[in-house]
Amino acid sequence: MASGGILETPLARELLDEASRLGLQLSDVLAHGDDASLRPTEVAQPALLAVECVLQAELSSGSDVVAVAGHSVGEYAACVAADALPAGDAMRLVVERGRAMAAMRHGTMSAFLGMDAADVMEVCDEARRATGEVVVLANFNAPGQVVVSGTKDGVAAASSLARERGVRRVVPLNVSGAFHSPLMAEAAERFAAALDAIALTDPRVPVVCNVDAEPAYDANTLRERLRRQLTEPVRWDDSVRRMVGLGAESLVELGPGTVLTGLARRISPDVRAVSVGTLDGARGLAAVETTAS
Repeated sequence: MASGGILETPLARELLDEASRLGLQLSDVLAHGDDASLRPTEVAQPALLAVECVLQAELSSGSDVVAVAGHSVGEYAACVAADALPAGDAMRLVVERGRAMAAMRHGTMSAFLGMDAADVMEVCDEARRATGEVVVLANFNAPGQVVVSGTKDGVAAASSLARERGVRRVVPLNVSGAFHSPLMAEAAERFAAALDAIALTDPRVPVVCNVDAEPAYDANTLRERLRRQLTEPVRWDDSVRRMVGLGAESLVELGPGTVLTGLARRISPDVRAVSVGTLDGARGLAAVETTAS
């Protein structure tokens, strides 16, 4: 997950030391870990945060940013990028967030591809009425690409109904719980205590939040939306549109992989979207932006 010198940066060392103080050893996992070692959410979330914070620190000096956003746990790296939250405090929050979510070891999630969000919501409603189980739309990722979350029986019932109604594909996700659903209520309550113990400041640039795809301009609004995030859906498609509406001409994905870049191109095909997963990539993009400004 972390290559090209990311782990050797002072910020990475600071964040990994903070995780270590909290009982989480990330250095070896980031440097040498395979998919299996990175899969547990209590490991994956802090690991992602560390990489994303290092990359945004390299990029920020050369970029004019009109808004930031992050998908699920990525919202905490976005808060760091907006100077609303120190990186060390973000690591403390994300370690607790990962542990709280991992403790809720029931439920599952599946991606529904090739079906409109409104139709998936109808399927979930019918599955809930028929079974009495929890199943909700948890991620609005892009047109025709959403994720449902709930009990195993609830997700299975919704999946069966969706197949009857022409969904192109249902992809079960390898996750440990029903994230962004009411089944995370206990985790959200536990996490709220940690969030309330951390000082947030007004962001330097607006943070477009997952729960409502609206920009937060002050610390109180940001805190309230972060408190809701574990049990409410990620409205990523509308978040991308909102950033474009705020004046974003380019969208930069920071971290391993290119999933969000692909989603952005589907949501707003006229806007430039790029992914940056290495220090060299971040420094190169910063240099280009500085030269062009």
